Order: sequence, then C-alpha cells, then structure tokens
Amino acid sequence: MVVSSFFCIFAGVKQQPLLVPDDCTEVLLHACCAPCSSAIVEWLVANGVRPTIFYYNPNIWPREEYEIRKRESQRHAESLGIRWIDGDYEHEAWRQWVGCRGTRNEEAYDPALEPERGRRCEACFTLRLTAAARKAQELGIRYFTTTLASSRWKSLEQIERAGRRAEQIVNESTQKEGIARRPEGESQPSHLCSFWAQNWRKGGLQQRRNELLKEYGFYNQQYCGCEFSASRIVEGGEWKEVLRQQMREAKKQHREQLARMSEEIVEKLAKKLSISQCIMAYWPLKDEVDIRPLIDQLVVQGKTVLLPKVVDGETMELRRYTSRDDLREGAFRIMEPVGEPFTDYDAIDVALVPGMAFDAAGHRLGRGKGYYDRFLAEHLAPCSSPLAPRLIGVCFPFQRVAEVPSEEHDVCMEEII
Repeated sequence: MVVSSFFCIFAGVKQQPLLVPDDCTEVLLHACCAPCSSAIVEWLVANGVRPTIFYYNPNIWPREEYEIRKRESQRHAESLGIRWIDGDYEHEAWRQWVGCRGTRNEEAYDPALEPERGRRCEACFTLRLTAAARKAQELGIRYFTTTLASSRWKSLEQIERAGRRAEQIVNESTQKEGIARRPEGESQPSHLCSFWAQNWRKGGLQQRRNELLKEYGFYNQQYCGCEFSASRIVEGGEWKEVLRQQMREAKKQHREQLARMSEEIVEKLAKKLSISQCIMAYWPLKDEVDIRPLIDQLVVQGKTVLLPKVVDGETMELRRYTSRDDLREGAFRIMEPVGEPFTDYDAIDVALVPGMAFDAAGHRLGRGKGYYDRFLAEHLAPCSSPLAPRLIGVCFPFQRVAEVPSEEHDVCMEEII
C-alpha cells in the first residue's frame, strides 16, 4: 500500500493536528508547484490521507515557466511514488476567464489593472479549482483541496469562496446529468465532491516547506506565475530593483544547487557552440552560471574566445582569452583579460550574455551599470550588421521570469539557455 510506505518515510516528521474530515482517506491535491505541495504532501500522508496531485495552472506564463514548474512537480511526485496528473495548458482561455468571469459578478474588467487579491485572483482560483473538482469527481475522489492556501500572498477567504463555488458548479452539473440519465425509480447519484478548506500555512508547514526546498533543490520562482502579478509595479519602489532583489534571494535559496545547474547549462551550451568559431563569453561572478570549464574547453578546441573588460569606469571592450594566465582582477573584483582590444565584431559568431533575469521575449535585466546594454547596442545589436552574432542569454532556470521591464532601445536576446 502506498500509504503504509509513507508512514515509514515520514516517521520523523513532527506531528501537528490537521482538520481532516472524518471520512477522508484520499484527496485530490491541486498543486501550483513542487515547493508549495512538498510539506502538505508530508502532512497528508502522515495523517492517513493518500494524495493524488493534480497540476492544473493555465495562469502561469510564459510557457517556459509553466513547463519548468510542471517538471519539478512531477519529479517530486515520482520520487515519492505519488500519483501525479497533468492538466491542460489553456492560457488564452484563462485570460478570457479572468477578464470577465469566475465570480458571481459577470461585469467585464481589465485584469491588468486589478490589484492583487482582487477580482482577477478570485476568478483565477475558481477556474483552477473547478477543474480540480471535476477531476476529483472523475476519479471517484470525494475531497479536493489546493496548495494555493499555503501562500501568505493569497487571500484565504478568496480561496475558500472559489473552492465552494467550484464544489457547487460540479455538484449541480453532476446532479443534473444524473437526473437526466438515471432510470425511473433510481436515486440521485451519491458521489458528490467536497472542497477541503484548510489553512496550509499553520502547524509549522511554512518552516518545513523551506527545509524541503533546500533538501530537494526545488526550482522556486518569486512570483505566482501570472504575468499580471509579475509585471505589476511595486508601490513605493522601482520594479527593476525589486526584481533584482528577488533574484538575489532566489540565488541564496538555490545556493547548494548552483553548481549542478551550471553543469547542465554548460552541457547545453557546448552542443550549441559546436559549429561556432569565434565566441564572446564572460568570466562568471560567484552567483552567475559558471561557464569557466566551457571557456577552457573552447580554447582547447582551437576556437577564438573573447572576454569583456571595463575601461575608464564605463566602457566595455573585448579582449582575447587563451588561458587563465591572461586574467587580472579588474573593476568590481571581476577577473578580466589583458592584452590588445578585439574590434573585429563581424567575426563573432555567438555572444554569451549573463544577466539577473530574462523573459520569453528576450529582454534582459542587468545589474544596473549598463555596460552590456551600451556595448551590445553599439557593436553587436542584430540591426547593426548582417553578420551580427547570435545573442544568447545565460541564466539559471529560476532567473526566467514572466516579464522584464524594458525600453525601446534595449537589445533583446535571441535565445535563453
């Protein structure tokens, strides 16, 4: 039995009472991501409830972000032997829904102008939990609940209203179908779904979530997934700086996984650069993707490798790299190459560009000094030459965000790895 094996795994988990319904031995858990579901799954199993994870989140944007979170959720479930179900990615349908529906108020509104915890959020919850209720009914599972109630950024009242509304929608539909289909004299269908309204922030679950985040090395983004939430200007502060701070915190959370992530990215880059002969790269800071092994590998292969150097405190130029003996500590304690400047920009096939964050459109958030922005715009922007290099943004998975604030003169990356 799956449940009995879990009791052995979680025998050391400190027990706190959960408000488990008397007849509940199985639940469909709507999960928004692996970190949020991890501690909840532990507690459910430790309290004799077998979870089935249902990943249905059409709100998440861009698609790349959705896929990353989905893979992490599936990886977590499979590592524990838990049944995991993939919902559909219906983002355009979600956008239409949150713009005018989801609550009893059918009045249209602009979702981009709605505040957090406004009508857009409740409509979003209702859509996702209605899908969860339908899936629970389809599987013959009476109770469904959601990891949304684990976030301190969400309204518990909105989540409960959405859950009750989903319960009502599905049960009313079930009863109507049952009446239409049942033979004369038979009773109405007995299987109706029930929303389990639970505050998953209590009982030490937040602390346990943070512990499991590090233990599993989960990908953990800093926004709920909705493009409206991610792009909203934070009152009293600049969004770019807020986003930089979020990325710094994310790097701290993933500190122990950065080396492994770097190795995976280097492997992808090595394949991507196999036919390139002249590559602009970068010597990484401690919190950037470590491509040093790749740089040395490219040199051994006889390729031309160029690294940036800051001169006069504001200008960036390129110099050739042949070995680590070429490097000296430069501005901001960054290792930079010595030697003559390289100015044959048309010879460059690919430029690898680090950043604090990237979005699906290729917009890049730097550290605020503007070195790369000025250099790329002047020398390597796609419009400057038919021989312009391919611009590849290099970042950790959690640095891919829904939207990076941009301006007309910004140079976009053509690919993000």
